[in-house]
Amino acid sequence: MKRPAIGAVVAGSALLLSGLSAGAQAVEPPAAKATPATTTTGTSSGTKANVWVTTPDRAELLHQRAPVAFTKGQSAQTTITVDPSTKYQTMDGFGASITDSSAAVLYQLTPAVREQTLRSLFDRNQGIGVSFLRQVLGSSDFTAAPQHYTYDDVPAGQTDFPLRHFSIAHDQAKILPLARRAKQLNPSLKVMATPWSPPAWMKTGDSLVGGRLKDDPKIYNAYARYLVKFVKAYEAAGVPVDFLSIQNEPQNRKPSGYPGTDMPVRQAAAVIEQLGPMLRAVSPRTKILGYDHNWTTHPGDVNGTPPGEDPETDYPYQLLDSPAGKWIAGTAYHCYSGNPSDQTALQKTFPNKGIWFTECSGSHGADDTPPQIFRGTLTWHARTLMLGTTRNWAKSVVNWNIALDDKGGPYNGGCTTCTGLVTVQPDGTVSTDAEYYTIGHLSKFVRTGAQRIASTSYGTTGWNGQLMSSAFRNPDGSTALVVHNENDDPRTFAVAVGDQSFEYTLPGGSIGTFTWDRSPKTSLTPVSLDGATASAVPAADAALAFDADGSTVWQSKAAQAADQYVQVDLGMAKQFRRIAIDSGGNAGDYARGWQVSTSFDGTTWRPLASGTGTGQLTNVDVKQTRARYVRIASTGTAGNWWSLADVRLYN
Repeated sequence: MKRPAIGAVVAGSALLLSGLSAGAQAVEPPAAKATPATTTTGTSSGTKANVWVTTPDRAELLHQRAPVAFTKGQSAQTTITVDPSTKYQTMDGFGASITDSSAAVLYQLTPAVREQTLRSLFDRNQGIGVSFLRQVLGSSDFTAAPQHYTYDDVPAGQTDFPLRHFSIAHDQAKILPLARRAKQLNPSLKVMATPWSPPAWMKTGDSLVGGRLKDDPKIYNAYARYLVKFVKAYEAAGVPVDFLSIQNEPQNRKPSGYPGTDMPVRQAAAVIEQLGPMLRAVSPRTKILGYDHNWTTHPGDVNGTPPGEDPETDYPYQLLDSPAGKWIAGTAYHCYSGNPSDQTALQKTFPNKGIWFTECSGSHGADDTPPQIFRGTLTWHARTLMLGTTRNWAKSVVNWNIALDDKGGPYNGGCTTCTGLVTVQPDGTVSTDAEYYTIGHLSKFVRTGAQRIASTSYGTTGWNGQLMSSAFRNPDGSTALVVHNENDDPRTFAVAVGDQSFEYTLPGGSIGTFTWDRSPKTSLTPVSLDGATASAVPAADAALAFDADGSTVWQSKAAQAADQYVQVDLGMAKQFRRIAIDSGGNAGDYARGWQVSTSFDGTTWRPLASGTGTGQLTNVDVKQTRARYVRIASTGTAGNWWSLADVRLYN
């Protein structure tokens, strides 16, 4: 778990200040503080959105505010448009890992406080409903044991190809009872298992720390059987394994004093080719996930590549493209190098394979204060993990340790500044960390099996001060919309579904989850812009207005004038009856006057509609029209630039 980049970027991810006493709830909102919402004027549709908010100053922690009603009509504010008809990945869950260290600190609690803490984590009504566990298969840097271990350790120089010494006895004491209780509290909980190292006798150097698998087909077979034996043992112990990767961070070639294995693609493929048929025979529910490492190969891992060898910076591509790819459900990613957009790049290449985000730990600097740590962690995790990964095809969002002590341990090598969802304090109380709320804003409201649906989003993982969002349709038909205000100042915005909308104001840096039982009905469906090309006057970056990404913006870069326009070539004639002209989050940068024209040849244009701009989103409804080219022209003047974040067509 290399994480040098995160401490600097996050500005910390450490302990929260407010603890849970023995009789407290894990999610305890401030006393009756029903914050009124600003709503659009119009006729109420009868649909109301429930609202929960967390602020970076801890004034509100998953605080349920007063509901807000949808009304008919548009808003002049930046508008997050939710489109239930456009669907993406199905969600498996959100959570963390009950590491050996997590289990140790949770068992330091009294039984009553431990039960209360588990309920605050896994019970959706009394807590946040954690729905995904990524369990360490053996030892990691986060172990309370004095020596690292696997499930088949033998004295140096010996081997155990029959796996006669295999045993999960270590986990029976604490880890498995906690995992079983978690499944009782949340029956939809998914479980992934990941080894940090094969047994030392299978490796070069005969050590759990570093080295590779011995390049021997018998070793590959033995390791595959070892993994299958684990899956069967955990199922027999009441914790079925839904997902399995064969090596945590296979490019972390030189772990700092904790188990790790340099596993090049060819060795990973060799193991998976043995493992796939075995798993299908004994545990068909268990899916194999490949890679389980960073969005991009960390520079330190590139530098640590043995001389003359390929650093395999395209590791997940090579693995999926190998003969082992047929056994792999998809790819698991970590956060310590790269960007969530790397997930989408892989998904475009292998659209039939899934993406899971499986590890990110917060970290903090030595001089960071608790308020700095909470704010930095909350906002970085919100834009990068909660929204950045889910908007880039992730089927899960998983942090690292679910619980640690007040010193960020116990640990045995590796990270010395990591944090968990909760912290066990020296006095036997438990406090909730920022990660508790970033995971909770998802896990409490987005059910296992939910499908991500389209929602416009204007913020970036690199921070641009705008609004980010991700929306989900639950199996019961309800909707959950998660919004993060990246700006330090409050932002008022609208949420629109069809012709219904509401306005809301979120404090600076805050997270809001909005849920509603039934979406306002709409007969509109989006028209695909795939393959379309764009041009503009002024001629720069016109495609940014038509790329279905509200965070990329075409701008006139000059005061608005009547000779400015953008146009799109759809590639072929298509039908539409609404043009959504979305200026996004740059308040005031909407066209003061506009005209929409159409053409079949790009030369002869027919005016279709015109009007006066009044806000950030203008929906132009027309009679059903067929055209290949659509031009949107400015017909007014203003000192503001003209910005277009997203232009959409509907039929």
